[in-house]
Amino acid sequence: MSVKIYAMTHKQFAVPDDPMYVPLHVGHKNAKEDFGYIGDDTGDNISELNCYYAELSGAYWVWKNVVDADYVGICHYRRFLMGEEGYVFSEAEYEQILQTYDIVTTKQLELPGSYRNGFGAHHNVSMLDETGRIISEIYPEYYDTFVSLVHQDKTYFGNIMVAEKKLYDAYCEWLFTIFFALQERIDLTFADDYHKRVFGFISEFLLYVWVKARNLKAYECRVAVIGEKKETNEVMEKMADYFWRRDAAGAKAYFASVLKKRPDILMEASDINGECKLCLQAVSTANLELAEYGSCFLQHINDYTEIIDYFRGLNSIAAEAVRAVSTESEQKERTAKTVYVKTIEQKSRGQGKESVPPWTSDIAIRAAVRLYASGSENAERAYRYCKKGFLQM
Repeated sequence: MSVKIYAMTHKQFAVPDDPMYVPLHVGHKNAKEDFGYIGDDTGDNISELNCYYAELSGAYWVWKNVVDADYVGICHYRRFLMGEEGYVFSEAEYEQILQTYDIVTTKQLELPGSYRNGFGAHHNVSMLDETGRIISEIYPEYYDTFVSLVHQDKTYFGNIMVAEKKLYDAYCEWLFTIFFALQERIDLTFADDYHKRVFGFISEFLLYVWVKARNLKAYECRVAVIGEKKETNEVMEKMADYFWRRDAAGAKAYFASVLKKRPDILMEASDINGECKLCLQAVSTANLELAEYGSCFLQHINDYTEIIDYFRGLNSIAAEAVRAVSTESEQKERTAKTVYVKTIEQKSRGQGKESVPPWTSDIAIRAAVRLYASGSENAERAYRYCKKGFLQM
């Protein structure tokens, strides 16, 4: 029994010290650099379509060209499946798991609303709807599952999976048959490179549909995310410069331009430490304070690390205030809030200070509380709780 897992990449990275993991340079045909990895532009390939298919150009290459492995997998150069102990799986561990399970993939991602609504918030939802129509025409036995799941709040993510090669091939044949039909029906003109990767985004959900429709036994596990993206680090460095110069308006304009080009910047896979979310909170707070008071917190602190620590501390206190005043039903609503908020709370809790500086404004407190509150009444009670002394101001 042999297992090979191909780590899709478009840049050089630290490959895990296990020969089972093979780096695969996706989009290699049009790449400006060569890193010495296998490219996805040999044999039967769609490397030239990588700008639309993202890591799927590598998935296609594995399907069509790998013949020397009993089990194959695909992952991302920064994302690897791991066990509950926090270690990336070895070949022996995969062999043991796959004796019992059909496929190994990510834990289901819980969304704040339906998958369709979430997709429509960032992409042209008609492309997702057209995908459903194609499934109804070509694979009608999958259509009811698609319709049911697209209106629910769960999905797989990352295009990460390991399975027997025969099963992997069956998935790819199903997936690319759908996508090649979709490619003929939609306009592939996009405003930026992020939105071009439409097939890569939809495929994350289609893997979930495929597994559920076939009643496969899936071993769902955690994902190890290794290191911040280079692009994310560049954003944080730029924000640090704006903060240092106390340029709240410039920081706001810059962050808005980043979000337009890369709406994924706030997702946990792109923002491991939660700092991009905290930067957004800081920018919003600073500009609201300027509009209301004519000055903002940047007059008191302008060092990036101090600002991040300040908002982590404020969020930790706000989250505790909301928990303290919430009814049972409000607590359930709060728990169901977006991954965005959950991430901030997880990154903040236990990392911030027990109190915040006396110059902390009402605007800053209310903004932090609203991240966690289930509604306006809940937010107002939490705000009053803070003002009564919990903040030790």
